Amino acid sequence: MNGVESGYDRERLIGLLQRDSLKRGTFTLASGRMSHYYVDGRKVTLSAEGAALIGAGVLERLAARPEIQAVGGLTMGADPIVGATLGLAGRSGRAELRGFLVRKEAKTHGTGSRVEGPLEPGSTVAILDDVATTGGSSLQAVDAVEILGCKVAVVIVVLDRLEGAAEAFAARGLPFEALLTIRDLGVEPLQG
Repeated sequence: MNGVESGYDRERLIGLLQRDSLKRGTFTLASGRMSHYYVDGRKVTLSAEGAALIGAGVLERLAARPEIQAVGGLTMGADPIVGATLGLAGRSGRAELRGFLVRKEAKTHGTGSRVEGPLEPGSTVAILDDVATTGGSSLQAVDAVEILGCKVAVVIVVLDRLEGAAEAFAARGLPFEALLTIRDLGVEPLQG
């Protein structure tokens, strides 16, 4: 058993998200919808323990996908996940894995790039994100890398709120995987 297989502790990740990320109340989501709960993924993705668990979980999902050459996603949600995954990749037999970050808008200076990092046209990639509601943030990243001529093999998120992201990715023909769903945190998803 390699370090990745032993490094992803699903139950521990659930506990961290419940303790540090899950908030109850009234919140407006990035999608514009109102919710009775909010999951601030960065409370866990930017902690040492959370990053290690999530990086191991992503690499576990990538193990069956050796064709993936790079991982990345829309800044800010993807940033710590990309870093955590790359930080563990070398010890997990994936030293060739590269990372990239997608800006919400192209830079107005320098090269004017929207996608940052060593991503080559024609690469096969995985899009990463912390929390998926409707999938809009990840789909922005998909669009940006497809414009560069890359192929998206899978979208992987830490937590699926079960509010339409899977359907949005399926409509685009994109495989979708989540390390956890909101039900794993003991919360029922919003309806409608």
